[in-house]
Amino acid sequence: MARKHLLAGLLDPVEPTELTAVNSPGVETAPARSEPVPAPLVPSFAGRGAVGAMSRSLERLTSDMVSARVAEDQLKSGTVTVDLDPHLVDPSPAPDRLPVLDAPQEAAFIEVIRAQGQQTPILVRPHPAVSGRYQVAFGHRRLRAAAALGRPVRALVRTLTDAELVVAQGQENNAREDLSFIERAAFALTLERHGHGRDVIMAALLVDKTELSRLIAVRRAVPDFVVAAIGPAPKAGRRRWMSLADRLASADMQARATAIVAEETFAALPSDLRFVRVFEAVKPVPPPAPPVAPAVSPAAVRGTEDGRSLARIERTPTSVGLIIDETLHPAFGDFLVARLPELFAAFQREQAQEPDASAR
Repeated sequence: MARKHLLAGLLDPVEPTELTAVNSPGVETAPARSEPVPAPLVPSFAGRGAVGAMSRSLERLTSDMVSARVAEDQLKSGTVTVDLDPHLVDPSPAPDRLPVLDAPQEAAFIEVIRAQGQQTPILVRPHPAVSGRYQVAFGHRRLRAAAALGRPVRALVRTLTDAELVVAQGQENNAREDLSFIERAAFALTLERHGHGRDVIMAALLVDKTELSRLIAVRRAVPDFVVAAIGPAPKAGRRRWMSLADRLASADMQARATAIVAEETFAALPSDLRFVRVFEAVKPVPPPAPPVAPAVSPAAVRGTEDGRSLARIERTPTSVGLIIDETLHPAFGDFLVARLPELFAAFQREQAQEPDASAR
């Protein structure tokens, strides 16, 4: 019975005279709840003393960890923008634009960024080989402008494979529709040389198999030095680039193009005019026109008793023709041909006497 009364004391409710951290004056006892209370991420202890301080520290640490995890997930998914040092960002491994030759146009773009700021972030990925660096998927001009202005570049950072990078790069440029035909052709060939399959290249450029084959064929046919010298030539279009590729099939035409792009005044021309200059210079030489038959002056030789024509003479500025009607005198033609040497000798004798006559 003694043991029973000892245990009963532990089960009895606490008397109001006993002060604890729970029933101290000023602390209200929470009413009973019938619904279950969700467990917190970190146990919440009393708010006073060392235990309370530890509790608050753990709660802050947990909150910071959750926030860091959310921020990391957002960065990986590319849903938030960050400011990056432009010098830590490398170009795409598959450039989609030709080298900048139009300095005034580039300078105008930089001035727009200076005045209005960078309105649209670029897309980058963490560099797959160099820690702390990035590679551009799209936004190369904005990156160059930020570097020229000495400003950070606003960027979306997303983890991308090589294939995902070039697809994002190509589709973003296609959405803006500012890549010229030869730039798209160069991009397609570059992707092929990097080992990407035709399905990836078609997805990047949003083209079918036929158009992709045409792009790659044209870029292969036009020598690298011609493409680099002309530049994007946005007004040239597909048909004229295809025609230029055909014209440059021969070594003679390539040599002619080499001479044209080496001229001092060539680089100063706008890109479209550089294309026209090369296009006209390698125009195939048309074959000589067939000689036009000169007008003839026919004349008849009357040599028969009934007045019928014995022969017809056709005279041009360069020749004289004698056509004999052999239905009248079949042997006359042979006779005349046989006498031609005698007639020519007589002609020469008369010519030898002509100087004396002309001297008078």
